[in-house]
Amino acid sequence: MRLFFLLFMCAVFIVEAKEAIVPIPKRVVYDKQKALLGKRLFFDTSLSKDNSVGCVSCHNVHSGGSDSLAVSVGFGGKEGDIRSPTVLNAVFNFRQFWNGRAKDLYQQAKGPLLNPVEHNMTPKLVVERVKSDETYRNSFKKLYDDGVTFANVIDAIVEFEKALVTPDSKFDRFLRGEAELSQKERKGFTLFKRYGCISCHNGINVGGNSFAKIGIFFPYKNARSYPDRYAVTKDPIDKNVFKVPTLRNVALRPPYFHDGGYKRLIEAIKAMAHYNLGMEIDTNDAEAIESFLHTLTGELPEILDE
Repeated sequence: MRLFFLLFMCAVFIVEAKEAIVPIPKRVVYDKQKALLGKRLFFDTSLSKDNSVGCVSCHNVHSGGSDSLAVSVGFGGKEGDIRSPTVLNAVFNFRQFWNGRAKDLYQQAKGPLLNPVEHNMTPKLVVERVKSDETYRNSFKKLYDDGVTFANVIDAIVEFEKALVTPDSKFDRFLRGEAELSQKERKGFTLFKRYGCISCHNGINVGGNSFAKIGIFFPYKNARSYPDRYAVTKDPIDKNVFKVPTLRNVALRPPYFHDGGYKRLIEAIKAMAHYNLGMEIDTNDAEAIESFLHTLTGELPEILDE
């Protein structure tokens, strides 16, 4: 454990040597017409077998990109088995889903549609539902040479997801020299680095670029069984290992962690310090870190106004 701590502190020193968080670009490249088609599909509940849920049901793109439940409700009122991750800025993640089982957004977008607990659809049924709508048929004919296919439906949804970025947070503007942090926010950022949070939460998405075990110093007791990295690799070392979540817009999406176990952000900060840093953070420091995390709330994606 001592060796781990020394290596951990070395990592903290390295990331402090050069700023480890970079701003989200003000503009991202995507096909606007395909994205607008994908937006309609994203909000369309007819893409679930009982017409009860759409992608937006679990991913509220107007507020944080996830939902307010510990586990989302899908087809037939069935509950999922893990907290819905945010879809905002997901394009910057190195893998998709909490356990990283999807290598990109194309694989990810198929998952919920075909999952019997979520949309409970088949590729054939998706195509039938979309083809039954004249507006959809015309849009796909215009944008895709082969019209409505399951692959093209996924492609349009992914194009919309590519547009779901939240630039111009206060912290991004600070990094570009366009804004100043308050004294409490600046203190929180310093503590975020000094405590070692930044060793996992870094890069453009302040996370989403690595896997990590929850419960390094003290075992984390899950409320139920969750599909962790072990479910993918079958390697015992990957038990309770998940993709490090992005902290972008984190203040907008309680409850926190993969199991939704913490309702308040300050509670999640203290819990992560306990389980993964092996220390207890006093309330003043936790409040300062929380203040910094609020500066990671960005602007809503422009496409939502289209």
